[in-house]
Amino acid sequence: MIDRYVRQYEALAANGGGRAPDWLKSLRRAAIDGFRETGFPSGRDEEWRFTSVAPIVRTDFGPAAGGGAVVAADLQPFLFGHDEWPRMVFVDGRYRADLSSPAAAAGLQVSTLAEALAADPKGLETEFGRHVVPDATPFTALNTALAPDGVVIRAARGTVFAQPIHLLFVASREAEGAAFHPRVLVLVEREARIQLVESYVSLGDRARYLTNTVCEIAMGEGSWVEHSRIQRESEGGYHIGFTQVSQARDSHYRSFSLAMGGAIVRHNLHTRLNAPNTEALLYGLYLGRGDQLIDNHTTIFHDQPNCRSWEVYKGILDDRSHGVFNGKIFVKPEAQKTDAKQTNRALLLSDAAKIDTKPQLEIFADDVKCTHGATVGNLDLLSGFYLRSRGIPDAVARRVLTYAFAAEVLDEISAVPVRSALDRLVRDRLGVGS
Repeated sequence: MIDRYVRQYEALAANGGGRAPDWLKSLRRAAIDGFRETGFPSGRDEEWRFTSVAPIVRTDFGPAAGGGAVVAADLQPFLFGHDEWPRMVFVDGRYRADLSSPAAAAGLQVSTLAEALAADPKGLETEFGRHVVPDATPFTALNTALAPDGVVIRAARGTVFAQPIHLLFVASREAEGAAFHPRVLVLVEREARIQLVESYVSLGDRARYLTNTVCEIAMGEGSWVEHSRIQRESEGGYHIGFTQVSQARDSHYRSFSLAMGGAIVRHNLHTRLNAPNTEALLYGLYLGRGDQLIDNHTTIFHDQPNCRSWEVYKGILDDRSHGVFNGKIFVKPEAQKTDAKQTNRALLLSDAAKIDTKPQLEIFADDVKCTHGATVGNLDLLSGFYLRSRGIPDAVARRVLTYAFAAEVLDEISAVPVRSALDRLVRDRLGVGS
């Protein structure tokens, strides 16, 4: 099982690794060596005890043969009606320049990883793989070793780019049995502001494949990032992701995560508040049906004083779907005046749906305001009766109440075009008219 990925690494190193700078070759070699030593996580690992990756381990995923037969018309359902947004499109893990329209603006550079390395082989040495370290999980090690390409975004000091930058990762109809390892590196310098939309989609409804993605975001002093991450892949596929944010003084990170595809889905979102007066706002919505398993692991590191974090994740689970939420907040002794709040709420629409929720606080400072909580329940019977008493059919009333539960967190997306687009997407999924 492990050897197949080692062979893929060796093939990648032989075919294209020679063009990589020495520091990247060393990083990839260390990553595959670490993966060979640890292997895949199991139910004995506390971090993975609710999420079995056995189906991924048993499946002989191979490298993608190349970008599948995808044309511009195939992308229209995934552009949120905003074809004018600058975008980078990857099909089956390979960059498609013919489908992309990278952002062009003073102070903003958007390129592939290959282009960035060709232009400046040592320019990424202090950033790539330094925020999400390869041994964070076995999957991040695999991504580091096997990612053939990726995206690099640089926003220079003081740059303000108003349009969302859309990163679109597409699994084609020929994706069956393939593994993709997308890589994203975002470098936002002092007082720069950007909006990032990171989408994972599929053209096949039941295709079985593996998306294993890593995103690193480094934020300078006074910078601002709004990051929307949308996962709506094949419900036969598997999705493993890790996002790490490093925040400098006075920076503001606002995240919205939407998960509604995949057979097994796991996303780790970590943000580290490295300096005083930083702020992180984390919002999430996950929609499960059938036999889907959707797992969100979040960690907020309060390392310095006078920082704020606010986190709200909501789940809507139907049929036999299974949700997992594990949210951690760590407050170091020097992080006095921390203000941190965390909430997870789950709505179970069937008797067979279930949720494992585990909010955690570890506080080593004494002058803090920290709260956390979790609630699990069904639709409110009184509200349902109120709607039915006014002539609204029961099925419609249930859909309206379910949407209202989701809308509370959707409303927290501050970028209006993104909020409108995701609101339509969730309405369609829940069967609620506009």
